[in-house]
Amino acid sequence: MDKNISAGRLHGYVLPPCSKSYAQRALAVALMTKGECVLQNIDFCNDTLSAISCIEALGAKVTRKDNRTLVVQGGLAPLSDRLHVGESGLAARLFTPIASLCDRWITIAGQGTLLYRPMDMMISPLRQLGVDVRDGGGRLPIEVCGPIEGGEIDVDGSVSSQFVTGLLLALPLAENDTVINVTKAVSKPYLDMTIDIAHQAGVAIEHNDYKQFYVAGNQSYTPRTYTIEGDWSAAAMLLVAGAVAGDVTVGNISMLSKQADVAICDALVRAGAELVSEGDTIKAAHRPLHAFEFDATHCPDLFPALATLAAAAEGVSTIIGTHRLEHKESNRAEAIAHEFGRLGIEVDLSTENVMKIRGGEIIGGVEVDSHGDHRMAMTLAVAGLISKRGVTIHGAESVAKSYPDFFETLEQLLYAQ
Repeated sequence: MDKNISAGRLHGYVLPPCSKSYAQRALAVALMTKGECVLQNIDFCNDTLSAISCIEALGAKVTRKDNRTLVVQGGLAPLSDRLHVGESGLAARLFTPIASLCDRWITIAGQGTLLYRPMDMMISPLRQLGVDVRDGGGRLPIEVCGPIEGGEIDVDGSVSSQFVTGLLLALPLAENDTVINVTKAVSKPYLDMTIDIAHQAGVAIEHNDYKQFYVAGNQSYTPRTYTIEGDWSAAAMLLVAGAVAGDVTVGNISMLSKQADVAICDALVRAGAELVSEGDTIKAAHRPLHAFEFDATHCPDLFPALATLAAAAEGVSTIIGTHRLEHKESNRAEAIAHEFGRLGIEVDLSTENVMKIRGGEIIGGVEVDSHGDHRMAMTLAVAGLISKRGVTIHGAESVAKSYPDFFETLEQLLYAQ
């Protein structure tokens, strides 16, 4: 699908979708809970739908109470020997350890760009935990047969924290205690989110500076109600839109959130945007923007939004952490450099692990490509708002992965003036 974005100004209030990171973790915990859990304020983007499909295949009974509420009757009792995770990297790395709790062969399959993303970090640790694994050369599909036994394992955490999240949520149900030694842990806020949601359900997970995790076996999750908070990844894109193209107020988000992308507020302040926080709302408004430096190592999903912020700022901005971008829905560093280059913005990747962006006039009047990446589609749309002649985005349907209503939201903000 192509989407035409014209230059324009934004003004108004908007609610972002729920955090799919929290939603998927809550769905996984609800599956492993003996009893009924309720998930409130949930939205149904493609990644969340994939997670729902996985827990149903693994034995959960899911009832949609209304368009924002799910009731999940838990119980890990597989009804299928195949999980289809769609294009969700989190679902793949989350539900593989959970499927490994079962004493039967289960295949974890995906589609699209996910088939090219690395999964090899899961193979050796699962085998060390007593799981039989048939791997696809470090890619999906992967077949596992448990049950997980527990023990002490080493995990490479340099590519993603998602597999560690899967282990942390699955291992409390193992028969034995487990010690996980993690090298080069990244995206630490996401691990905090995992530990928090486990604690909410009565499960204890301890760690030593994210280098070693201790998970006692034979624990159980307690039924509860989860109210899924707003998604800071979506909110970040909306706040950057306000900072470069008018003003946007985003509701149902908290500065105290454990979500990694709350860090966008620091970047906005560094760039000179006006930022006002009141209760559960945050407003970002345009002011003359200047170059900034920001380390996105632990919040790599912010890179596309940061690119548009930097493109609108005077001077050369420096964003650290590009090594985290190779294995996303696209190679985001190269995608950003290529597409913003089409827009007349210079992006320099010559320094290892660093992206430098020289702000300037966004020429527009060109065709750009999402690279099948939802966050690229969104940030190119925001860049189009401040271009001279607008942009046409190819592959705009990719936003359905996390924010199906993104373009409708932009249109509502445009007409709210």
